[in-house]
Amino acid sequence: MTERLEALKERLGQVADIGHASALAHWDQLTMMPPRGGDARAQSLATLSRIGHELFVGDDTERLLDRAAAELNGGDADGDDARLIALTRRQWEKARRVPADLAAELSHASSVGQEAWVAARAASDFAGFVPYLERNVELARRYVECQAGADGFDCAYDVLLDDYEPGMKTTEVNRLFAELKDELVPVIARLSAAEVEIDVRPLTARFPVEGQRALVEEVVTMMGFDRQAWRIDDTVHPFATRVGQGDVRITVRWDERFFPGGLYSAMHECGHGLYEAGISPKLRRTPLGAVDSLGIHESQSRLWENMVGRGRPFASVLAPRIGQLAGGELGGLDPETLYRAVNRVKPSFIRFDADEATYGLHIAIRFELEQALIDGELSVADLPEAWNERYARYLGLQVTDDADGVLQDVHWSAGLFGYFPTYALGNLIAGALWERAGAELDLDAQLAAGELGPLREWLGEHVHRHGAKFTTPELLEREVGGPMSVAPFVHYLKTKLEDVYGLRLSE
Repeated sequence: MTERLEALKERLGQVADIGHASALAHWDQLTMMPPRGGDARAQSLATLSRIGHELFVGDDTERLLDRAAAELNGGDADGDDARLIALTRRQWEKARRVPADLAAELSHASSVGQEAWVAARAASDFAGFVPYLERNVELARRYVECQAGADGFDCAYDVLLDDYEPGMKTTEVNRLFAELKDELVPVIARLSAAEVEIDVRPLTARFPVEGQRALVEEVVTMMGFDRQAWRIDDTVHPFATRVGQGDVRITVRWDERFFPGGLYSAMHECGHGLYEAGISPKLRRTPLGAVDSLGIHESQSRLWENMVGRGRPFASVLAPRIGQLAGGELGGLDPETLYRAVNRVKPSFIRFDADEATYGLHIAIRFELEQALIDGELSVADLPEAWNERYARYLGLQVTDDADGVLQDVHWSAGLFGYFPTYALGNLIAGALWERAGAELDLDAQLAAGELGPLREWLGEHVHRHGAKFTTPELLEREVGGPMSVAPFVHYLKTKLEDVYGLRLSE
């Protein structure tokens, strides 16, 4: 390694270290922190954000970038070092336009907002949450204004989307979502009208939390959970984070009258954790060692949660253990019953628990509302009405409780505007990866035997180890041979639902 490149990596390592400290403080806030610690934690996170931002955008970073690039001139453009310089420069160009004071304000408002959201959601009190959300929207608009005139952004929402899916355009998301809706809406209508009985009573049968914990521990261990490098804890809204190399945290919430919530959220978050843990150690403490695309990130969690967890093969592993650990009404649970129950298509209020067919509509609603909020076409005070109208129009549901409506997600309380689209993009990417993995592995036999290692290793080789080295389009071209498309996911979903319902859904 050259001296100048080594100096750049050391500076980037310091920025990464500050990010790791912030991740730990944030994890603690949402799992262990006593309620009265919120104000102090918000200030601590704001300070860490300011320090990290100033360190990254400083003139010294630019000089180190220039000198390292000069040393690598003529080298392999696809090598790790060249890719590191290119990614860092892109991130630096965007970050340097944001004042340190604003970066600190964004962090502080995020922390305070999340604490307010927990209380508001518990009381279904949107009015009490309005000031916090208005603050986050105001700050998001100020953040967007910082990028005025910058190349690559065609509208305000592009700026926010770029933080989570670099280079993706709002127009492209609109196009993909329109295609997805055109495919899924008729499927949902067809299945809703079909006179096919699916027994979902097992899903709400009593399953004591102690037994659920044992089941989840077994499942995530099969996936690759490592007690020496991971933790699993309880929280209100499940999430995963990596504090640093060898330190992955995942969280779960429990409901003894709806065990799929805990089981599948654990598989979802463990999927995120496997990605973080699988990044090549040689990329650590650099931007390449932190996942840049949340679409790719979500593809991992959605693949493990749905394609594995809700698939027919793995149901033969899950059902017997559920019966043994829960007993009672769930004693002797049949794999076929479990498989069909967890794949029933039925519009519901909660995104978190939505089936695979209706899930994309939940995301489309949030995507539309976010754009309207940022563009000033919708006020925060009018958000519940707009939310409820779309749930009635898209899903045929009448929302009567804000806790199950506009307050159900943590994202807006944390100022994460632009994040939601990546969930549905993740489904599309997962569909393509699942298709390719299925062509190279004997997935059905392996999953039915509870052998999850081959799939984990395949994903590690084709996705995880690269970290942020490749953009989403580049990674998809390398690993699935083409751009992002709705076709593989739609094919996978229709094939599964035809199996579940015994109906023809494809033309």
